Amino acid sequence: MLPNLLFLAVGFVLLIKGADYLIEGSVAIAKRFGLSELFIGLTIVAFGTSAPELAVSLQAALRGSGIAIGNVLGSNVANIALILGFTAIAGNFRIAKSTMNYEIPFVIIISIAAGAMLLGNNSSLDRSDGIVLLAFFTVFMMYIFTMAGRDRKLAEVVDIESKKQVERFERNQKLAWVATIGGTVAVVFGGDLVVNSGSAIARSFGVSDMLVGATIVAFGTSLPELVTSIMAGKKSRNDLAIGNIIGSNTINLLFILGIASTVTSIRADRSVSLDVVFAVGVAILLPLLALRKKSIGKASGLLLLGVYLLYVILNVVAG
Repeated sequence: MLPNLLFLAVGFVLLIKGADYLIEGSVAIAKRFGLSELFIGLTIVAFGTSAPELAVSLQAALRGSGIAIGNVLGSNVANIALILGFTAIAGNFRIAKSTMNYEIPFVIIISIAAGAMLLGNNSSLDRSDGIVLLAFFTVFMMYIFTMAGRDRKLAEVVDIESKKQVERFERNQKLAWVATIGGTVAVVFGGDLVVNSGSAIARSFGVSDMLVGATIVAFGTSLPELVTSIMAGKKSRNDLAIGNIIGSNTINLLFILGIASTVTSIRADRSVSLDVVFAVGVAILLPLLALRKKSIGKASGLLLLGVYLLYVILNVVAG
């Protein structure tokens, strides 16, 4: 048990630090080649913060582990209920009208659609489902690339977290390539450790891989989003805080589940009904909390944290 817990902790460290260096190095390379801030912010940064989920879910899918689905659904619940809950408590923030009208409804729709696919296929997804999810993701990316007005705010994720580091990598391109390649290796190796040790822990306690994926693994792979959103909220970057979560949830559902199920059919080792209900429920709850004042305050933050605690408890009970 102890070695597996140690491997799990090491895996999380590799995932988080690997994602940091992957983002910082690749952004420095992109800037050196003159790529636009829009491209950097909406591709490299967005995918970089979701790299841990991608690594874990792909490797879990290839091993036939329920962690693949549990990680995505659990991460989406954690992103809204846990991360936005903490962000709201750290500082009241407003939600832009365009986000309320377009991005949040889109997340609600794809949460319902992905949930319906899972429930309709006995908690599994096959290649045809993956192709549909990836088609939705293509539409989302086409929409995002038309939102040029939000480019600068999204690109500032890197400025908030590690501006000096990126500038150092820009001056030394060899170091930037080392950081990018090394970060990628760390994410992949960390994902392997998390899946293997997480599955071993589940077996030792006699619980499902789905439970471990939806709670422990989902929390660990959501740490990059947690740090980014809290820092953005404290700096009054309201659109960035909410945009980081909306983008991550969309990538998780459409790209990560899409890629994983296209590579091989994935199946949870217990019913995903509870996780689907919470993933859809928190997506619907978010705009309701912000409906009157167009903002999320401390009281709403506490409510979201309570919802996440209830989700974890019910998952433990479900096994």
